[in-house]
Amino acid sequence: MDKSNSLVNQTLNELTTAYAVGDFVTISERIRLCLASLDALSRVCDDWSVTAARQKQCPDVSAVEAEEMLAGPVVVARQLQLTIQTLQAIEHERPVRPARSLTRLSKDQVAVSVFPTSGYYDSLTFMGLHGQVIMKPGIDETNIHGSRLELAREGRITGICAVLGAGNVASIPATDSLSRIMFEGRQVVLKMNPVNEYLAPLFEVAFASLIRKGLLRIITGAGSVGQALVNHPNISEVHITGSAQTHDVIVWGADPDDRERRRQNGTPLLQKPVTSELGNVSPWIIVPGKYTDRQLNSQAQHIAASITNNASFNCLATKMIVTWSQWKQREQFLDFIRQYLRQTKARPAYYPGAAERFRRFAAIDATPDDTNCLPWTLLAGQSIDQRPELFTEESFVCVCAETTLAADSPGMFINTATDFVNHRMTGSLCASITVPAGLQPKDTVACHSAIQRLQYGSVCVNQWSGLVYALTSPPWGAYPGATISNVGSGIGSVHNTYLLEGHQKTILRGPLVNFPKPVWFPAHRNSLDVARQLMALYYQPSVTRLPRLFSAALKG
Repeated sequence: MDKSNSLVNQTLNELTTAYAVGDFVTISERIRLCLASLDALSRVCDDWSVTAARQKQCPDVSAVEAEEMLAGPVVVARQLQLTIQTLQAIEHERPVRPARSLTRLSKDQVAVSVFPTSGYYDSLTFMGLHGQVIMKPGIDETNIHGSRLELAREGRITGICAVLGAGNVASIPATDSLSRIMFEGRQVVLKMNPVNEYLAPLFEVAFASLIRKGLLRIITGAGSVGQALVNHPNISEVHITGSAQTHDVIVWGADPDDRERRRQNGTPLLQKPVTSELGNVSPWIIVPGKYTDRQLNSQAQHIAASITNNASFNCLATKMIVTWSQWKQREQFLDFIRQYLRQTKARPAYYPGAAERFRRFAAIDATPDDTNCLPWTLLAGQSIDQRPELFTEESFVCVCAETTLAADSPGMFINTATDFVNHRMTGSLCASITVPAGLQPKDTVACHSAIQRLQYGSVCVNQWSGLVYALTSPPWGAYPGATISNVGSGIGSVHNTYLLEGHQKTILRGPLVNFPKPVWFPAHRNSLDVARQLMALYYQPSVTRLPRLFSAALKG
């Protein structure tokens, strides 16, 4: 028996010894485990952010440490708190959703308010942001939770889930695992990605209570370990975060010819339920109008931040800016984006294959510099006919393109842009749209229609979709409709702490100019302090923590 099989067998033997299918983990016990995880997380959060910044080749860079804390421990702490809130509501037979959260959009479709949440001062810490989940037609008050509420209430062990963790963002494998354990009755084997398996010892400290309870195991190793894990008979389901190509190799097989034959015959190699969160060529549509310089600056900073965050190794990094060919402020706006990219220090290209992808998508014969950095690159005026790869393949590197679309009026552009990103670009995970103030009534109607018609799991108005991921109360995943044979941006969702079933997409709305300056902007001068204050707030929510948080935020 090789080492991969031996490790997987030992790990699964431990979990099957701890629980049998049908055993229960009570609500009070799960709440206790969340509280214990919060305590442990608070002790390792600084080591977590420092270690991740160092491994991403940015040691002692406070802005990167802040980014790692915000995208790591802060997201996990928020999810743990919201999970506790939901479990307590179920335990005391209170509604899981906030009061008056339901809005009827039409005769057969409703929306559910999921942000701001109550109890965590969201209205103050994220001023002006509002999020709602659009449910599929036919979902109403009577079936809005489907079977999720009862599953979470029972706490019945339903099997073991293999979670193949993401290598780019530290909170992804943690939050994916927590969703399965706390709400879906799964034990979890988390296989860390080789890119960030350095976090495994910190995860083992943060989630020691779950490990001791026999609900979680964390393993590392090469692809052979993951292959042995997903194919083990004791694994009942698999969750993948990565690329569609990785998904297809796991589900249909490594040999290209055999993979295609299996796909055509509908006979996957992996005969288990598979959920996933995969790639996306994330678009940002700019609705034409008259913007003030302040508004243009702010939206340019949003887009620049979405490009540079995590060195652009994000499935939600903006990859295509869509503008109207007749928009008079187009060049000014692009110049603002270029300005903020120039002002943002280049980041080491830590993710494997970055240089090769950069050369292909930027069409520049470049190699990383002496510090392993690649330049932030904005390619303006690109055509899908001349450079189809920019529109149909996720580059997963620091390249963003811009394309102009012709239309006879702003309203027609809005409709054209919506159809373009829906039907000609790849992916359905997330999209953003910037909407000016003072639109003509007919253009306002067109904007409203576009936001409703965009076929993405998250649609953000004037904001970066990274926020929807980080807030954890909304579901995070692709627009529904994918299948294992045509997987797109993935199947299913994570987070979703209100336990909604039958959701279509999240719409997050925010102002053109956020106040105070968003902590995720690269130019924020005090981001690490803000990140630490947010971590303290989510560890022990209290109004007494707000003055320090606001003071730190205002120094940005």
